[in-house]
Amino acid sequence: MGAPSWDDFADLALKRLAASGAEYGDIRIVHSTTQTIRGEDRRIASIRDNDDVGFGVRVLYHGAWGFAASSILSLEEVPRIADLAVEIAKGSASIAIEKVVLAREPLHRDRIATPLRLDPFTVPLQQKTDLLLATMESLHGQSGVVRSSAGLWARRDRKLFASTERTHLEFDLVASSGDCTATALHEGRFASRSFNTPHLRRGYELIEEADFLQQAPLVAREAVEKVRAPAVEAGRYDLVLDPEHLSLTMHESCGHPSELDRALGYEANYAGTSFLTTEKRGTFRYGSTHVNLVADNTEPETLAATGYDDDGVACQKWDIVREGIFVGYCTNREVAPKIGEARSRGSNRADGWGSVPMVRIANIGLEAGPATLDQLLADVKRGIYIAGHGSYSIDQRRYNFQFGGDAFWLIENGRRTHMLRDVIYHGITPEFWNSCDGVADRSHRQRYGFITCGKGQPGQSGWMTHAASHARFRDIQVIRGEGRS
Repeated sequence: MGAPSWDDFADLALKRLAASGAEYGDIRIVHSTTQTIRGEDRRIASIRDNDDVGFGVRVLYHGAWGFAASSILSLEEVPRIADLAVEIAKGSASIAIEKVVLAREPLHRDRIATPLRLDPFTVPLQQKTDLLLATMESLHGQSGVVRSSAGLWARRDRKLFASTERTHLEFDLVASSGDCTATALHEGRFASRSFNTPHLRRGYELIEEADFLQQAPLVAREAVEKVRAPAVEAGRYDLVLDPEHLSLTMHESCGHPSELDRALGYEANYAGTSFLTTEKRGTFRYGSTHVNLVADNTEPETLAATGYDDDGVACQKWDIVREGIFVGYCTNREVAPKIGEARSRGSNRADGWGSVPMVRIANIGLEAGPATLDQLLADVKRGIYIAGHGSYSIDQRRYNFQFGGDAFWLIENGRRTHMLRDVIYHGITPEFWNSCDGVADRSHRQRYGFITCGKGQPGQSGWMTHAASHARFRDIQVIRGEGRS
């Protein structure tokens, strides 16, 4: 007889769970392969290949959860872990105050695979390291650049999800990204400028299309200009934010508040709750009428578009904010019924086989408006254009915040002039989004993703993509954050 298949292991676990009297159970078997290549200062600093295999079993017994996991995939270990998950669920049920009731979901049998033109794991290592070395050499071609870095990242997740409800899902998901950074020195002060591809579910074609060797000279020039730029004068400015910068602002001030477990108080200890409590749904003015935030876990190539979540729920598209009014949450099968919704939004995800799935931010994006970028700039007399990611801080309820950025330009009388440095803006989430009075059209739309979104204890890293066009915000308080650039 041949070696047992993943389906054999899943059948063994599910039969064990069904025999226990549990009302629900599932198993996730995951094989993750990751490659990270980092270059620093014209040399390859590290090459890391990681291979990780294991499985997790989740069970609902008398309205309480149990979970157990193992890296040993064998005919002996699978039933032991299934029994352990049931034992934990029984213990939880004995002290549970409130019983878990799952929203209904149709049975699904499917296979999901990331379409690839170039598999990043078959591209020769020499080709990748040559690209990084050439990129760093180009960065150092600019006088004033004293440090450089460049990197490539790729991951493949092969996964089987099977449940006692007879849902059976197979996944072969790939994601890629790359970046480069130049650091300049002037009068004892350092400043950096970066170029980043988005993290997307694409192959190595993402890296080839990014054309690092074309981007590197601009990155280097802007690093030198940034380090020599004057520090911002504190005051109130109109802001025009680029899509990469907006991705982080949306993530922290829109994404996390929309997680229903936060609004219900389930997630509080590690990274806070949410000011978007349930009585605000449908009535609370979150932003101006220009603000339409849409969760779309169906858009191809985005990180949360996995076909199905780790509840076995099909990925969906729905409104978070419509014409400025807060209307929807990110949910899973456990919390959706608590606000009267019959079906989960499909936002339950774990970061690996050894983690319990939890509500995670969807692919939340800002819908495009009618303007061009030039039109947004033309109506600004005194403002700042902000590009890229920088420092950030936000309180436990996602209400008070401050954000930096990667590059800043002064806007005077409708046009960008010289660069600035040490720019930080701060505000209160609904006041900030109510100050939005213009969004650029879809031709300016870009997508940027995150693979390090922290949540939970033990901590997990979530993946999601945030798309936006440029947007304008009026009369925002800006302070000088020297040393944080």
